[in-house]
Amino acid sequence: MSPSEQLKKRVEKLRAEIRQHNYLYYVLDQPTLSDAAFDQLLRELEELEAKYPELITADSPTQRVGAPLASGRFKTRRHRQAKMSLQDVFSITEVEDWEKRLHKLLPQQKWSYFLEPKIDGLNITVTYQGGKFAYALTRGDGISGEDVSHTVKTIRSIPLVIDYTGDLEVSGEVHLAKATFATINWERAEKGEPLFANPRNAAAGTIRQLDPKVAAARKLAVIFYELWQEEMPETRVKINQRLQELGFRTDSQVKHCHKLAEIKEYLAWMDEERQQLAYATDGVVVKVNEQKFYQTLGSTAKSPRWAIAFKFPPETAQTKVVEIKVQVGRTGALTPVAVLEPVLISGSTVTHATLHNEEEVARKDVRVGDTVTVHKAGEIIPEILSVDKNKRPKSARAFKMPEKCPVCGSHTIKPAGEVIRRCSNKQCAQQQIGLFKHFVSRAAFDIDGLGPKLLIKLIAAGLISTPADLFKLRVEDLLDLERMAEKSAGNIIDAIQAAKKIELGRFLYALGIRHVGDQTAADLAQFLQAKQQRGWFELFQKLSAAEIAEIEGIGPVVAAAIKDWFGQPGHQKIIADLFANGVKIMSEGRTEGIAGGKGKFAGQTFVFTGSLETIDRTKAEAQVRKLGGKASGSVSKSTNYVVVGSNPGSKYDKAKKLGVRILSESEFKNLLGY
Repeated sequence: MSPSEQLKKRVEKLRAEIRQHNYLYYVLDQPTLSDAAFDQLLRELEELEAKYPELITADSPTQRVGAPLASGRFKTRRHRQAKMSLQDVFSITEVEDWEKRLHKLLPQQKWSYFLEPKIDGLNITVTYQGGKFAYALTRGDGISGEDVSHTVKTIRSIPLVIDYTGDLEVSGEVHLAKATFATINWERAEKGEPLFANPRNAAAGTIRQLDPKVAAARKLAVIFYELWQEEMPETRVKINQRLQELGFRTDSQVKHCHKLAEIKEYLAWMDEERQQLAYATDGVVVKVNEQKFYQTLGSTAKSPRWAIAFKFPPETAQTKVVEIKVQVGRTGALTPVAVLEPVLISGSTVTHATLHNEEEVARKDVRVGDTVTVHKAGEIIPEILSVDKNKRPKSARAFKMPEKCPVCGSHTIKPAGEVIRRCSNKQCAQQQIGLFKHFVSRAAFDIDGLGPKLLIKLIAAGLISTPADLFKLRVEDLLDLERMAEKSAGNIIDAIQAAKKIELGRFLYALGIRHVGDQTAADLAQFLQAKQQRGWFELFQKLSAAEIAEIEGIGPVVAAAIKDWFGQPGHQKIIADLFANGVKIMSEGRTEGIAGGKGKFAGQTFVFTGSLETIDRTKAEAQVRKLGGKASGSVSKSTNYVVVGSNPGSKYDKAKKLGVRILSESEFKNLLGY
């Protein structure tokens, strides 16, 4: 039976969500989804593709190893061999099934197992040449990694010299001990700095610090489990011993087993014991001990068949809902948040859980005073899984979203067809703070030093009420603020002045138009530049929403939001005030009131596929747009160039089929003039 159109759409939606969460997790270190929720998405996709193999594509998340590399702050190097990810299993039955597959692939053979805790950290590979530390790489996309030697060298448990004269490579997990992590967060809280979500995120952020002193101060730890040398040990047990001989720290909780019953016993023991470990762990890695069987066992597209990662079930705890607060965002969106009696889950204290929107609250029927089961699984976002209605107090009342904004008291509205209720007052203080945070963010004006706390002080002092006010600030204005030194004030003013010259796409994004992200803003900018349109504010006022929706990359919902924004009284003044205070929009290396000129890539569409090694994809796409071209996510007959990196996906195959010109990374850089 062939899959329905609805099922095909579900598969594509799953892929899009997984790719986005991979990007947030592996590139920006800003995950917004728990591991358990992510695993659920991935498993659903895997099951659908297993049932309907014709839906499998080369660029599906199930067929790839990792995610794109982060920004080009660090040099990148290729790994000696591709890094594969392990197949996750979630039950003893799946472990038994795995062993049955081994018996089919290795009839009449005997083997044993090597078990080790799955540390919740950052994979790192260190290369030694001639017995000396040469360089250290992150996992990256599995093909290439970021060179983070400068921070890895600060980890004292990593030897800089070893007793081995040939080339040698070791891999392990960089992490922060639970106690160290708690100390770091306590110190950050004392300074008023944002807290790290969990030890893994803290370790990943520390490894990518530009200043090695920061990494040294945070006391990173590492446990090694993998080795490559010219004469390889025969078993995992001997690899572990060899690592110890060379002076590398290994895990004291590893186990050599011979039977499935022993594996089950270890898994049960580790599930109980892991709370007592110095580091965070969410599972156990089970490997065939004897390496002579690895070639016969082989691998799938992304995982070796000789190893699996057993994931413990998500940790949960019961606690009580003390209060349901409502937060107000930049666009006026009201979000209910449950305030909880503090409860320890996966090594961190949980005090809040988002409830998303009023429909979600109603579906779960969460009330103040309820006893609830909270899930965190050692990850990022606490979530209320269920309510124990048997323990509900008689006084508990169903939650209702406020009819008035909890910040400014204005009426709230819920547009037809939407699940989000919003504050109707555009001048609401909380919306103002959100607006300024968005305006100065990296993808917008990128003004360094203007953090949330300073913005709140500036608003409270009456120094800024519109974005244009930022460009009126003087050093003496900042000196009147508490704890502001002259040097710091000068640096901030310099950063504001430097930000006055900005690309059109980033300018449009900075305006904070609802539904307009950075890519949509780039599409709008390209449309305006193609028309050489200077009176673009007037243009958007004249165009209907249907006409705006005809712009490539713009859908009807986004078009309606754009039309609404440009139709609001006062928005033209916001833009005029920005220009009046020195903001200039850059085009092709010049600065003008609005972008003009076409650029060398005018009218040309580029598509990128595979992993680029010497230039960051986001920057490459930005360069294309800056030179008048379009960076698209799909290949069609109108595509002019497909730029191919390592491990290209189906876009490469489609480009060949359509006869689209294919460029290597070096050929693309030649086009740029590098």
